[in-house]
Amino acid sequence: MATSDQTRKVLTWLIGVAILVFIVVITFKFSFFTEVEVSKNPTTEPHFTTDVASTTPPTPPEEAPIASSSDSASATLPLITYIEVTDGCDIHFGGECLLVRSGPGTTSPIVAKLRNNQVLKVVDTVLKDGTTWYKIVFDEWLRFPERVKDDWYVSADFVEQVKDVGNLTTWDNSYATNTKKKIIVDRTKQTLQAYDGDTLFMEVTVSTGLKATPTPSGTFDVFKKMPSRYMQGPLPNIAGNQYYDLPGVPWNLYFTEGGAVIHGAYWHDNFGKRYSHGCVNLRPADAKKLYLWADLGTVVDIQN
Repeated sequence: MATSDQTRKVLTWLIGVAILVFIVVITFKFSFFTEVEVSKNPTTEPHFTTDVASTTPPTPPEEAPIASSSDSASATLPLITYIEVTDGCDIHFGGECLLVRSGPGTTSPIVAKLRNNQVLKVVDTVLKDGTTWYKIVFDEWLRFPERVKDDWYVSADFVEQVKDVGNLTTWDNSYATNTKKKIIVDRTKQTLQAYDGDTLFMEVTVSTGLKATPTPSGTFDVFKKMPSRYMQGPLPNIAGNQYYDLPGVPWNLYFTEGGAVIHGAYWHDNFGKRYSHGCVNLRPADAKKLYLWADLGTVVDIQN
């Protein structure tokens, strides 16, 4: 009888162990397949690179405004992402400037400070600690490229994203040769008028070149359009020419091979007076309006 009781106890213990093992196996399998299923069907799909810059084009967090141009050259071209600073400091660096950092995140070193109305080209979008950062690119010819020593990252919280077709030229893009649009700049009155035929489109005050660096007079055509340009000085062969470093000069209309441009100026408010190194300076809002209206081939008449 003692042997029979002992045998029953052993069998009961073995059965208990077997049941326990079965429960553990079933629980593990359920947990494993549930986890696999969730990983295949995430509830949210990421739209940005996390922490490390990707090589794919940036995806905007929301629909970006399109800087639509009337130019026929832009009709079929893909749109490029730019940003326009909307919450930086003023023309004299008054207030809080938008800080440019060498990497995404507020712990990265500060490499530059941005003022309102600067326009910069975006090459990538990075999501870092819940904040979207735009990586800026200067893929244009620079007179002093050594001045750009680090990567540039800008927080999306202080800028507006703008879509544009990017740079246009008369030699790379088709354009209408019979445009009736004309821009007249009066160097004496420091004014600009834009006409479509006989219809006045806009009239604003401007700043043309100083006596040492005058805006060239004559009749020209717009042969290049650039939403953003990094302008640097001093310029060669100009006596007394000063140092300047102006990234993100907005809404550029080139009309001479020597570099005379109609563009926005975010660094001064002396419109109605001579002030520039030879370009025609406009208030940024006026420059944008003119840029979107003007076609390649638009006549530019600089009068005394």
